[in-house]
Amino acid sequence: MKINIAIDGPAAAGKSTIAKILAKKLNYTYIDTGAMYRCVAYFALKNHVDPQDEMKVCQLLKDIHIDMKADKIYLNGEDVSKKIRENEVSMQASSVSRYKDVREFLVSQQRQLAKNGGFILDGRDIGTVVLPDAKLKIYQVASIECRALRRHKENIERGLESNLEEIKAEIESRDYQDMHRDISPLKKADDAIEIDTSNMTLEEVSQTIYKLVTERVNELC
Repeated sequence: MKINIAIDGPAAAGKSTIAKILAKKLNYTYIDTGAMYRCVAYFALKNHVDPQDEMKVCQLLKDIHIDMKADKIYLNGEDVSKKIRENEVSMQASSVSRYKDVREFLVSQQRQLAKNGGFILDGRDIGTVVLPDAKLKIYQVASIECRALRRHKENIERGLESNLEEIKAEIESRDYQDMHRDISPLKKADDAIEIDTSNMTLEEVSQTIYKLVTERVNELC
């Protein structure tokens, strides 16, 4: 038996990394929902559309096609895996995620992809909005300092310019945006299990959630 797993939490809490590790361990399919919002932001910037202009951003949706294959993100056939991780795109992803039409456009795709179970999705509103019936919901958090350092290291590894203090300020700003947006704000689902990863290794986090998955599947069988 395979269940759907929702992993929510603030920016740079390590959700995507853990979701990918778990997907391999469990032989589940991972859907990077955050990357989908990043694609919309990147497409707007690429087409010289201000991400703060809701009407113009939403008009672009008809021209957006997103594919995920072998850990790569494709936007209209272009591999944008690295480009959508740049700091400017990260900040604007939070902006476009506030728009009702953008959320409906992407949430519909996410639900369709995960309709048969055996999927791991991470984001801000997976357990509360996208997959409210997910059998296991995780709310993954970490201190701002820890998250900023993680993102800084990721940027360096990807060959991107990176400033630790700027990243910290951006994460604080994004946390506020995500938690205070009118549509689907970031919040812990009532039935989610919170895990603070600040002082945990990736292996410790993945093993903790793997155990929770095993327990939940056994309960349902």
